[in-house]
Amino acid sequence: MSAKEALIVHGARQHNLKNIDVTIPKYNLVVITGLSGSGKSSLAFDTIFAEGQRRYIESLSAYARQFLGRVSKPDVDAIEGLSPAIAIDQKGASHNPRSTVGTVTEIYDYLRLLYARIGEPHCPQCGRPVARQSAQEIVDALLALPPGARLLLLAPLVRGRKGYHRATFDEVRRLGFVRVRVDGTVYDLDELPALDRYKRHHIEAVVDRIIIPDAAQEPEAAYRDFVSRLTDSVETSLRLGDGVLIADVVRSPDPDIALGDRLYSESLTCPVCGISLPEIEPRTFSFNSPHGACPTCQGLGYRQEIDPARLVPDPSRSLNEGAIAFGVAEDHTSYTFKMLAGVARHYGIPMDRPWRELTRQQRRILLYGSGEERIPMRYESTHGVWEGLRRYEGLIPNLRRRYEETTSDYIRSRIEAVMSRTPCRTCKGTRLNQVARAVTVAGRPIHELAHWPVSRLSPWVETLMDGGDLTPQQQQIARRPLREIRDRLRFLLDVGLDYLSLDRAANTLSGGEAQRIRLATQVGSRLTGVLYVLDEPSIGLHQRDTAQLIHTLKELRDLGNTVLVVEHDDETIRAADWIVDLGPGAGEHGGEVVVSGTLSQVLTHPTSQTAAYLSGRKRIPVPARRRRGNGHDLWVRGASLHNLKRIDVRFPLGTFICVTGVSGSGKSSLVVETLYPHVDYLLHQTRQPPLAARARIKGVEYLNKLIDIDQSPIGRTPRSNPATYTGVFTYLRELFAALPESKLRGYKPGRFSFNVKGGRCEACQGQGTLRIEMQFLPEVYVACDVCHGKRYNRETLQVRYKGLTIADVLELTVNEALEFFSAIPKIVRRLQTLQDVGLGYIRLGQSATTLSGGEAQRIKLARELSKRATGDTLYILDEPTVGLHAADVSKLIHVLQRLVESGNTVIVIEHNPDVIKVADWIIDLGPEGGDAGGEVIAAGPPELIARTPTSYTGQYLKRWLGL
Repeated sequence: MSAKEALIVHGARQHNLKNIDVTIPKYNLVVITGLSGSGKSSLAFDTIFAEGQRRYIESLSAYARQFLGRVSKPDVDAIEGLSPAIAIDQKGASHNPRSTVGTVTEIYDYLRLLYARIGEPHCPQCGRPVARQSAQEIVDALLALPPGARLLLLAPLVRGRKGYHRATFDEVRRLGFVRVRVDGTVYDLDELPALDRYKRHHIEAVVDRIIIPDAAQEPEAAYRDFVSRLTDSVETSLRLGDGVLIADVVRSPDPDIALGDRLYSESLTCPVCGISLPEIEPRTFSFNSPHGACPTCQGLGYRQEIDPARLVPDPSRSLNEGAIAFGVAEDHTSYTFKMLAGVARHYGIPMDRPWRELTRQQRRILLYGSGEERIPMRYESTHGVWEGLRRYEGLIPNLRRRYEETTSDYIRSRIEAVMSRTPCRTCKGTRLNQVARAVTVAGRPIHELAHWPVSRLSPWVETLMDGGDLTPQQQQIARRPLREIRDRLRFLLDVGLDYLSLDRAANTLSGGEAQRIRLATQVGSRLTGVLYVLDEPSIGLHQRDTAQLIHTLKELRDLGNTVLVVEHDDETIRAADWIVDLGPGAGEHGGEVVVSGTLSQVLTHPTSQTAAYLSGRKRIPVPARRRRGNGHDLWVRGASLHNLKRIDVRFPLGTFICVTGVSGSGKSSLVVETLYPHVDYLLHQTRQPPLAARARIKGVEYLNKLIDIDQSPIGRTPRSNPATYTGVFTYLRELFAALPESKLRGYKPGRFSFNVKGGRCEACQGQGTLRIEMQFLPEVYVACDVCHGKRYNRETLQVRYKGLTIADVLELTVNEALEFFSAIPKIVRRLQTLQDVGLGYIRLGQSATTLSGGEAQRIKLARELSKRATGDTLYILDEPTVGLHAADVSKLIHVLQRLVESGNTVIVIEHNPDVIKVADWIIDLGPEGGDAGGEVIAAGPPELIARTPTSYTGQYLKRWLGL
């Protein structure tokens, strides 16, 4: 194939790629697959995408390049037929708390425009509609009243103010008016009543008294004169009333016309409350702008407040026993404790009674202070005695003040330990100020729409597009913004994110959700001729939703793009037009093209691991029996966080439990945000769960330890690596320090650490590389010219074990190190667990920043496995199969089953069919995502779930179990 028809890679050597040549047909859906660590991301992201980015940046001027991210040239001979490249990976999610689904997808931006142009403002206090009308529009509105209607045109002068208001009456006389209306009654200025100066009064000047004539029966000249008089009176009233006019309908021949006041304003001012609204603009609805953000929480929607439940974590303790967790020293001779004792003595609060037995008033005084009352205080110290009267500030105000005033990060972190995130009381979590919240479209404020799931918002937008609840003029104005909103909502529906709401914070999204949002945005951009590179977009997707994802990928392809996907999902691989399988192994044993071709060509390949599992030649067997557990249960009762519907869930201990359900059904809300923090608090007395996640937990007494193994990095600096994280580096340093050469030189274990002075190379401070700034060119990393990348100084590298230095040992893979240190049991035990979880290919000193989320999670799992087993431990894992090939999933399942066999309980949130079918117990949530989810559809062994007709997981389980 030519460069016009294909993307041709020559001599790719990035990371573990072995000088490979790859030909990828353009304008196809291409899947790159293979074992974990076989080089998939190295080919897709670090070679093809990186070269595309580099060429784009090189095409810009030198001035522009200095403001852009710098991408170094990948290790490849040449790439032909390369199109402009866009990467949609799992690291694109924003960590900014101000970023939401609505802002990321730009839907909220179009909503702001819509509300600014056709929104109907209301008074934030009384809720009355506030509209701007010109004098001409007001005249036309009055002329539309039925002929014979009698009106008073009034100019409001005083609105709800106390006093005699003599100066106001004098001003009205000076202007030539003869009547005023005071508190709803019309008086001549010569017959004014005596006003009570301590009551609020409303005063309006009577500008004119008119009767609406019949235009059809009135002579044309007379009618024209009347209109001119009415216009004069309206303009005078608006001028005198600061832009506000009141038309009092005194009499009307039409009974359907309501009598009384009609309010008109030529500015956005509420005539009743006197509140003047600013100009309604798109920024009025932005919580990232001071024009729209809530002034209390600055647009965050929440505030960090001192939580009494965290300040007093154990209510069974008394004040003498240290019930107050922070802010009062445990030492009874300390100043803070003496202060507390003085307050308790003054108010008769018993210091030896449990906190929960104190009255509400006693607890309030201790927490919030004595107010203005001064309390006798006495404090003795080695410097003397202090005695006097002073106000007691209270524990919570004291901590809040210290938090705001301190410059110490340590003190702030200590106080944050007793704080909880609570919805802002002013804006109720909507993030917007009162003006923005009071503007509606079709009767709905913008924050209400932002709180709706996409599945509810989309039909509402469709209704507006059909003209529902909008005037013809509004329809014309709203047509284009509504079309943009509708299209973007459709894209979110297409990728299975119908359960998300626009106000969902972007930093709470999973990697898969963030990636699919960006994918939906790209489909909406309608670009053609682009190379899209995606990293496992199926993460977090139930099998029911995978078909929607594949449809979206094909739609992107059909626009005229090349879609390159790194993927392990069975259905996505089968839907691909072209498959590139890398391997045959991982790490040093990978980096080669095993097979490249269509699905039928791949399936018949004799040595491909991917082909073996796709064709069914290899499979993960279903267990012959399901464990029943150890007879004890862990219960979560009344779980109601997010979309959970106050559910009760049983987790049988001593089993392998899998929590399943469609995307957004509430799995993470139940396990990660409800179960984990509660059990962690009850077992380890850590920070209490947030109020929103409160539930009742039973059965914790049957556990002795809780371990949460997530996919966060094992370290954020290049110094962190598998050897340091698992603890094997400690044994390696001790081994080198025990060698005769080290003893002769007096070297201790610290000599062999590259993190501290002594044995490391000080030229690069143990980094091994130096970063050279190149202004507008990419920064260059070069090997340290002193240690040549070894990290250690010359003297340290003279100490060898079996011919290898400490630097050489860190370059070994886990598999190589296992063989090399086979005679040292404590090192073998740590390394063996890394090999057991399928990480035999990683290097001991590999930088943590180069590890994927799945690799980091398995390193954490390996560290826990290497510890002495105690049994009765609860392990929680969230999608541990991310980034794993079927062959690696088999190894992972073996490790997890081994944990359960040792008497532990393993709970995994998972969509992978191979993991679900081997579980002992399944908890299936649903039936749908978002508001339509949060219920337990079925709970039991896989065979029971498969027989549940309402369970989407059960429908697929039938096929996986062969039922």
